[in-house]
Amino acid sequence: MVTQSIIPPLPEVRVVYANAPGTLLQIASPNGTRVERSAELVLLVEVDGDEKELRAIKNGYVENIRLSVGDSFAEGDALYDISSSYFINFDTLLNTPRKPYLRWLVNSCIIASISAVIIVMITALSAYSFSRFRFQGRRSLLVLILLVQVFPNLLALVAIYLMLQQIGNHIPFLGLNTAGGLILVYIGGGMGINIWLMKGFFDSVPRDIDESALVDGASHWQVYWHLIFPLVRPVLVVVGILSFVGTYNEFVLARVMLRDKDTWTLMVGLWQYISANFAQDWGVFAAGAIIGALPSLAIYLMLQDQIVGGLTQGAVKG
Repeated sequence: MVTQSIIPPLPEVRVVYANAPGTLLQIASPNGTRVERSAELVLLVEVDGDEKELRAIKNGYVENIRLSVGDSFAEGDALYDISSSYFINFDTLLNTPRKPYLRWLVNSCIIASISAVIIVMITALSAYSFSRFRFQGRRSLLVLILLVQVFPNLLALVAIYLMLQQIGNHIPFLGLNTAGGLILVYIGGGMGINIWLMKGFFDSVPRDIDESALVDGASHWQVYWHLIFPLVRPVLVVVGILSFVGTYNEFVLARVMLRDKDTWTLMVGLWQYISANFAQDWGVFAAGAIIGALPSLAIYLMLQDQIVGGLTQGAVKG
């Protein structure tokens, strides 16, 4: 004997009102007619003529489409009312095992921090050498460094990929799908223009400081580390911030070089929320973007006093 399941009939749904932002919305109910002013676009739907269901649906779907801070509180594809489930996107973002957002955030912070520190140290040494020493080929090297910056990094993408593939055969932690390999690429791409920026700042430091210290018996390393390095701290901060933000927000190289989900950076991970054709989750994406912006914002707020000086003083000869 076959038991036939009883499927309840679908409710009759029809659009009864649509209004523009800021207009008055008049709703009739058994308790009387009330007038509400809508802040945004509203689409009212009637379900079997039931005003209770009408209100539930009105409060269940968002009243506009936006991609902003408010959108991080909107469920799904930004068609949900934030009042009914305020932090659902943040809960989804932080508690989805197959999309480890916090791991991606930590990966980005580690990669960007290490890259920024190494870039600052190497570019500072290079800029000091170009500023203080006169050696054969100095001008040609400076021009070559500047010319390399004219070409985008994407032109070397295939070469970088093959190079890391070969390096990984001998030094596994610097190969493909590793944070070390990505840091190596970021270091090579982040030194060019920063050397010019630092050199201008080093040129503004009087040479009398170097000469006095050398006369007193100090070595070039002691002059650099104990005298010059503290004086150029503003430009070091600027280069560090620019390097951190640049590597933190980089997407293309990280997407190509990193294959395992646990090694992804934040930008690659966030891309997963909006890359599918029919499953785009802009609300979770916006929530992740807001949290992801906090490290850069915190660094900027802590070091903002030195940013302007680091960008401007290098253009003035002292």
